[in-house]
Amino acid sequence: MSENILETRDLRKTFKVTGGRRAQTQAGKTVEAVKGINLTVKKGEVFGFLGPNGAGKTTSLRMLCTLLPIDEGEATIAGFDVRKQPGEVRKHVGYVSQLGGADDEATGREDLVLQGRLCGMNEANAKKRAAELIKLLQLEEFADRKVGKYSGGQKRRLDVATGIIHKPDILFLDEPSTGLDPQNRANLWDQIRMLRDQGTTIFLTTHYLEEADNLSDRLAIMDHGQIVAEGTPHELKKQVAGDAITIRPKRDGLVLEKVREQFDGQPFVREARLEGEDVRLYVDDGAQALPKIFALLEAKNISLETVSLSQPSLDDVFLKQTGRSLRDAGNHQKGADK
Repeated sequence: MSENILETRDLRKTFKVTGGRRAQTQAGKTVEAVKGINLTVKKGEVFGFLGPNGAGKTTSLRMLCTLLPIDEGEATIAGFDVRKQPGEVRKHVGYVSQLGGADDEATGREDLVLQGRLCGMNEANAKKRAAELIKLLQLEEFADRKVGKYSGGQKRRLDVATGIIHKPDILFLDEPSTGLDPQNRANLWDQIRMLRDQGTTIFLTTHYLEEADNLSDRLAIMDHGQIVAEGTPHELKKQVAGDAITIRPKRDGLVLEKVREQFDGQPFVREARLEGEDVRLYVDDGAQALPKIFALLEAKNISLETVSLSQPSLDDVFLKQTGRSLRDAGNHQKGADK
């Protein structure tokens, strides 16, 4: 039996531009949101789908959950064909959207029981399962309060509970911690790890670098509808060997590109890039490179506002693959279709 719970091959989705801000210039055109992605997700792992807004993550997830038809390609979940056997697939998947689906006028317990009934349970089993989840996800304190009075973190934990009411083999979480404060985000991460440890496979989309790095056993980085990198966080960061040094020169009329050019061809610098108001240098050994960097800048009468040394991050992986920072890409595409 395959160890993979999910497999896709050449998955594609195209939309026609029919309205909105793009309509005036692109009416009638088609946009290929997902451009032939190949994925495998193993049973019992947290699989992260990382990318900026507009990358195609949510579109991919909705196709896998049978909420959007697949235009081209193949996908299987728990051995069932997503296109040909959507009814069977739905029995094995849980889905939590960005907005959630709880009824604000009902209590959390009532929402859970209703979701259980919708999944085919009788009333007694739905109530029993609701009680199990209230205890498992630590909802006891507010389970019998109306959802409209929940905090963001409480509501998100209830959303996760409704997504696993029918004990799915794989739970899809779409941007699960968007809008949460750091404390509630950390709490949600703990809940996700607990579900993973109990055998639930988690597939989560996110544009948060820290979330993907902290939670994912493996992850795929997506940009413009294509997967640009895939592996464990450690494997991906190893692609960007050495250390990263970020310097911010005092402007004083300086052109940043001229500052960056000072490091081109230097034997101790593998790569020099502009990133916003900074120059980012990739070096083999940061401790050895820093004195040489300071000496070069002093010789050119270039003063610094800040300098920092770090190991490569997932943002560096994205930068290497796409030529731009994921943080910047997310800001530029804020509010775009996903």
